[in-house]
This record gives sequence, structure tokens and C-alpha cells, in this order.
Amino acid sequence: MILVTIRVAIHPRGKPIKSLSQKVRIDPHNSTEELYDVLAQMSGLSIFRLRITKKSDGILVARSKETTIEEAGVKDMDVITVKDLGPQISWRAVFITEYLGPVFIPGLFLFQLRPYLYSNQGTIPEPSRFQLLLCVLLTIHFVKREYESIFVHRFSNATMPARKIVLNSGYYCVMSCNMAYWAFRPDATPSNPVLCCAGLVLFAFGELANLNTHFVLRDLRRPGTPERGVPYGFGFGVVTCPNYLFEIIAWIGIWFVSGLSWSILIFIIIGSVQMAIWARKKEHRYRKEFGDKYKVKRFVMLPGIY
Repeated sequence: MILVTIRVAIHPRGKPIKSLSQKVRIDPHNSTEELYDVLAQMSGLSIFRLRITKKSDGILVARSKETTIEEAGVKDMDVITVKDLGPQISWRAVFITEYLGPVFIPGLFLFQLRPYLYSNQGTIPEPSRFQLLLCVLLTIHFVKREYESIFVHRFSNATMPARKIVLNSGYYCVMSCNMAYWAFRPDATPSNPVLCCAGLVLFAFGELANLNTHFVLRDLRRPGTPERGVPYGFGFGVVTCPNYLFEIIAWIGIWFVSGLSWSILIFIIIGSVQMAIWARKKEHRYRKEFGDKYKVKRFVMLPGIY
């Protein structure tokens, strides 16, 4: 067996990993996951806290059972950079937690908290049928997200920084409270029947199409590995990320049912901007990862627009 010497350089950002040796000898035919295991044992840290990149070009050395160190482009006497990502938490746990608040917030604002939130408005009428319907749609949407987080999604990375659970959960709770407060006000303008029916159609199509896209993405990735196949299926021939497109369609449906509430429109705009950034990055990643196998997309999220 040929052994290569890889010089390990500590990433200058963050705290240095004191117990990590400056050099390690390892078989180039070993998997990159074994390289992570060796460095984790040396450092006393979980493999999920480590991020390894090639210093020459900054490219990530992904942790994989299938890819060898040689195939990852790490050669004899190359320098790799190891960074401690800090305390980690599973992606699944973050997703489940961040959507939990929005599952209950609409119902709480519409019923239990209604007398207290709008006490300055005199006699508070019962929620309108449009508000009841809106509450149902919001709850269905986030219950669906919980279902997908538990049973559908497969993640390329097992963990993310633990602090994200506070940031993500805080964002969804604040935005959900803002939407519920303004949309469920006793003096909120109700949606007209035509707009409401259109909203229901958009919501049903968007949610079902989004769920289908998530099933497609799940089946492209083998359990327990970051490797995936080329995405294909309904919507993928038009944009890079049809799941984002269908998500926006579903939320436009909710917006229509709400009577064009500005608070829901703000949530749509903020979410769309963030998804557009993710979609552009994903298109670049697909081109790099799949090469000629991938059909380059002109639009990443919104057909004819972006």
C-alpha cells in the first residue's frame, strides 16, 4: 500500500485545534470518511464538527464512504485545512423545531389569544369564515413541513451549527405571529369569493407539487450518503428548483385567501429572496457536480423571470 503524507493546516478563523497533529499518514485509497475519522480521533472532536478543505483551491473535501482521498484530489504532501465548526445539531432536529411554533400560532391567535390581542377594539366578533379558512391553510402548510422533515427529507450534511436552531426558530415564530396578528384582526378586510377560490386552487396545487418534488429529491439521494443523482421530473425541466417555485405558488394562494394581507406578502417576499439565493447556488453546484449529464437551466426558480 502506498502511503501519502498530508500536511494538515489549522484554519486561521476560530479557535485552534490544539490536539491536532500537523501531519498524518494515510492510504490514498481510503475513503474521505476515514480521513475525517482519523482527524476526529486526533482532535477529540466529533466528525460532524470538522470541515476539511484543500488549501490550494479551497474546495471542500466532502465526507463520503464512496469517494477515496485520491479521488477527492488530495495528493502526496498536499496541505489541507481543518476547521472546527463548533457545537452541532442535526438538520432534522432544526427543521422539526423551527416549524413547530408556526403549527400552533395561527390557532392560538385566532382563538385562545384573540380576546387579549384585540381587547382595545371593543366588542370582538367571532372569526370570519375567511379567517377560519386561512387558519386551516397556515396550519396545513406547517404540518406538511413537519411531515416532510420527519419522513421525507434526506440531508447532504448531518448537522449544522447549534446556534441556527435559535435563529431559524425565532424567524419563523416572529413571522408567524406577525402574519396571524394582522390577518386575524377583527377589522381585517375579508377576501372576496373569487379571490378566495383562486387562492384555494393555487394552494392545493402548490402544496401537492411541492410535496411531489421533495419525494423526487429524496429518491435521488441514497440514505446515509451525500451522493445524489441528476434531478428530473415534474418542474425540473423548467427551473432548477421547482420545489421553491411551488412553495411560492402555495403562499400566493394563502395570500389571496387572506384578502391580500400585507403581513403575508412580506413573508412571501423575504422567503422568495432567500430561496432565490439558494436556487442560484444549487444551479452552480449541479453544473459542477454533474457536468455534461446535467441540462443547464436558464431560470433557477421563476420561469421567464429568474
